[in-house]
Amino acid sequence: MSETLSTRDRLIANAARLFQERGYHGVGVAEILAASSAPKGSLYYHFPNGKADLALAAADWASVQLLHILDDAFADARDFQDGITTLCFKLAKLFDLSDHWRTCPISSILFEAPENVMFRDKTRTIFDDWIAAVAAKGREHGLEKSHADQLAEAIWITLQGAWNLARARKSADPIRKIPGLVFGA
Repeated sequence: MSETLSTRDRLIANAARLFQERGYHGVGVAEILAASSAPKGSLYYHFPNGKADLALAAADWASVQLLHILDDAFADARDFQDGITTLCFKLAKLFDLSDHWRTCPISSILFEAPENVMFRDKTRTIFDDWIAAVAAKGREHGLEKSHADQLAEAIWITLQGAWNLARARKSADPIRKIPGLVFGA
């Protein structure tokens, strides 16, 4: 992590990475503090409810990272299918190169965390935001709203399953296959 990040930002970024690699229960507060070069008091200063508050902030941070990848995938896209293909290949490359992209960043943080309404609501909100972002890209590329919405949901449903299958097989190939499954190409 960059030394120019604030303590709060270092805690969030490192927590997101560690949760994504090992899940909420697989990471202790001491590990996050050590990776962030932060004293224990800083965690509770920035996140009064401790690890749970930090997980919510880490999920928001991870969501923003994924939305940046989405935007980048569509930057030079000729059409919607091209943008989705680029997105899937970018996510597959991250899967191949980085342990913390071996799973959905939100699922690894929030689904493995304590069962509570805040975590479920945050997960639903983030997934809905991702679906809406993909649907918006579809509309930008000329798709009717209802078709863009339907494709966006199909892509995220497929991607969630592909991440799990890729993780089980230790191969990003299921992620690379998404465009063909969704578009029949």
